[in-house]
Amino acid sequence: MAETQATVTMHGNPLHLAGRPVRVGETAPDFTALSNALAEVRLGDSRGLVRVLVTVPSLDTPVCDLEARRFNEEAARLGTQVRVLVVSMDLPFAQRRWCGAAGVSGVETLSDHRDACVGLAYGVLIKELRLLARAVFVIGKDDKLAYAEVVPEIVHEPDYAAVLAAVKELV
Repeated sequence: MAETQATVTMHGNPLHLAGRPVRVGETAPDFTALSNALAEVRLGDSRGLVRVLVTVPSLDTPVCDLEARRFNEEAARLGTQVRVLVVSMDLPFAQRRWCGAAGVSGVETLSDHRDACVGLAYGVLIKELRLLARAVFVIGKDDKLAYAEVVPEIVHEPDYAAVLAAVKELV
């Protein structure tokens, strides 16, 4: 597993990220993850739409739950030209259960548990935990990365206003 020099913290304790960090302006790396129905989903499947790629450690934690619910609410206001993908290492069955219990249907939850493809492609795989760091990437219809935020402290939420501003510039 390739390790970057990048780190995040959890309650102030440093954790190392594996994979290749992406930068605004680059072409967003394609990936394959699993849907709640165990179907393979690729980023390229939604080419032509603005994508908000949200990575979280686990939907079964309070901050991730709050964040996914917030993006679910925002997705309803963003319209049909925007697709919000929430990716975690949770198993697809657990994601489906969480979506049902939370009443979440505006975002698509994807599991990266099998290959850590998303985590490695975007440089957000936490080496010590094999979980994804909290991050948000906004990808334009042209597959260019328009916004990237890796939240430095895992227990904090992302900058929702900056994410939404980046999305609105692309729509």
